[in-house]
Amino acid sequence: MLLLIPLLPFLGFLINLALGRRLSKGVSGGVACAAMLGALLAAASSVWSLLQMPPDARGIVQQVAPWMESGTLSVPFTLRLDPLAAVMVLVVTGIGFLIHVYSTAYMHEERGSEYARYFSYLNLFAAFMLVLVLGASFPVMFVGWEGVGLCSYLLIGFWFTKQSASDAGKKAFIVNRIGDFGFLVGMFVVWSQFGSLDFQDVARQAGQLPPEATFGATSLATLLLFLGATGKSAQIPLYVWLPDAMEGPTPVSALIHAATMVTAGVYMIGRNAVLFSHAPETLALVAAVGVATALMAGTIGLVQNDIKRVLAYSTVSQLGLMFVAMGVGAFAAGIFHLYTHAFFKALLFLGSGAVIHALAGEQDIRRMGGLRKELPVTYWTFLIGALAISGVPLLSGFFSKDEILWKSYSGGHTLVWAVAVVASLLTAIYMFRLVFLTFHGERASAGSEHALADHGHAASPGHGHAVAGHDRASEGGHLHDAPPAMAIVLVVLAVGSVAAGYVGVPAVLGGSNHIEHFLAPSFAAPGVEESGEHGASPAEARAEMVPGNEAKGEGGHEPAGSGDHGAELGLMAVSSGIALAGIGIAAYFFLRNKDAAGRVAARFAGAHRVLLNKYYVDEFYNAVIVQPIKRVSDRALWRVVDAGVIDGAVNGAGSFVNGASAILRRLQTGSMRAYALSVFVGVVLILGYYVWR
Repeated sequence: MLLLIPLLPFLGFLINLALGRRLSKGVSGGVACAAMLGALLAAASSVWSLLQMPPDARGIVQQVAPWMESGTLSVPFTLRLDPLAAVMVLVVTGIGFLIHVYSTAYMHEERGSEYARYFSYLNLFAAFMLVLVLGASFPVMFVGWEGVGLCSYLLIGFWFTKQSASDAGKKAFIVNRIGDFGFLVGMFVVWSQFGSLDFQDVARQAGQLPPEATFGATSLATLLLFLGATGKSAQIPLYVWLPDAMEGPTPVSALIHAATMVTAGVYMIGRNAVLFSHAPETLALVAAVGVATALMAGTIGLVQNDIKRVLAYSTVSQLGLMFVAMGVGAFAAGIFHLYTHAFFKALLFLGSGAVIHALAGEQDIRRMGGLRKELPVTYWTFLIGALAISGVPLLSGFFSKDEILWKSYSGGHTLVWAVAVVASLLTAIYMFRLVFLTFHGERASAGSEHALADHGHAASPGHGHAVAGHDRASEGGHLHDAPPAMAIVLVVLAVGSVAAGYVGVPAVLGGSNHIEHFLAPSFAAPGVEESGEHGASPAEARAEMVPGNEAKGEGGHEPAGSGDHGAELGLMAVSSGIALAGIGIAAYFFLRNKDAAGRVAARFAGAHRVLLNKYYVDEFYNAVIVQPIKRVSDRALWRVVDAGVIDGAVNGAGSFVNGASAILRRLQTGSMRAYALSVFVGVVLILGYYVWR
């Protein structure tokens, strides 16, 4: 049954790839959706079987085939389902299926062959992500890891005739190769240290070792693996590809940002929780990079004007919070936020797609406004997603985000907590800036340029123009809400954005945090049983080994899960107040007093320009990395090595043969007298030689 989960989307890919030109759009879309629905049913059946097992023995293993055999290295192609993988396969197949259904309407204006190509790529993306999730070893995971990188290139650059789209696809591919190199070398270090690449075996051996007091082999391995995670999950310094990923079709953005590729880095750390727990220096770096990324992306998101780019930076910021959870040892909290984020981020991206669809490809929020009454389904579902990601109480994002903040603070990481709180405030501000400018107020008049005045900043590529057949709505001036296939998906995701968090209600609110207890065995070394008071998980017990997580004495902070309900309720009130304050700030500047936002931007024009240009990181990378490589490639590798050495050697060989041939051609005169004379001279020379001897 496990093999069916990735195999069904792969079969959908093969059918559309081979027969797509001959199939109607309805059949192409139906095949792709049926493949994802089949994968969802197979995943649900497998998870149901998993739930029937004792909590400390939940694991289903399927060895598909022998794979790599060399000396002492033996790596079969094995799939494994445990609680952590169970959460992920349900997210990937469930959210992925909804995105496929949404795409049948959103992409309907594409030509038949392009329509089939789109769905073949989408199915292949899901198949590789499911291999990544279910892989029982590093090499099997790496197959899926590289596969989703390939598919992101294909889907981001789907409209490859558009320069910005093809450039974005290449950028995603190249940046991720840097991270993938780290993953690959980290895998080699794991093999050299443990003699195994199986996740369970590595966790079992690592669990028998003490945490490293200094930077050692385990720290090196985890640091290299984390480099891979920064690429896939768009963290500093390899985050620059994700905002440009919006150049693909909007459902692709939803799939990449919500359910698949960007969650792979977080998942990989969770899968190797035991290994990372024994490298406290790496964990500290994970938390630092995560919180820095969350803050930086949040500040950039405040001033972006492309509706999808705002959501892209919100994804980078939310991923930063997930890495904060991993870095402070709260692995279950990080996966919990990954799970809830999948619902509201997919909802927000698909809601933005409905807006773009209605506005004939328009993406600039400065050209929007007043859509609340004309797009009611889109508005109300989008509003629910915005409330959830902002952390408004009783919605899914509140439970998962508050869990991360609480675990950070109670673990003694007060600075990390404080910066994460600021990032959460920024989330509420930029999300409701997006809501108010898009759906409230009055619609910007067509072609009005005064609304676009933004201190000399030109719109980003792709802003404010429709590409024929791409992200376009029906012709005419009348706006229409999302068609049924899109509207149903938005409503389902809105329900999930409200209800998904209730699997993790904390004890302080009368719950028992079911998802944390469900996931706990996946973060423990095999053979380690749950222990500790108040339901503390092994992951929490190991988190105390991380610097700053030690149990505090009298007057200090108690470890996470210690039952200090008063402090937890106080911090919960702070995070709730932060969310509401952010919404209030956005309402003041972008709903009630729009001139105030312009005055603040003018007063702090320098800072505003820096944020608008994303801290000039792309320009820095271009100047420091890209251009020097191009110059070296041009002046040294091409002109000297390629043209001088390689071409010189090839051309020299040709010249030598040509010259030698010219000499030999002189012997082929075609004259019988010359040939007779040469034979006579040869005979005389031979006879003379023998006479002389």
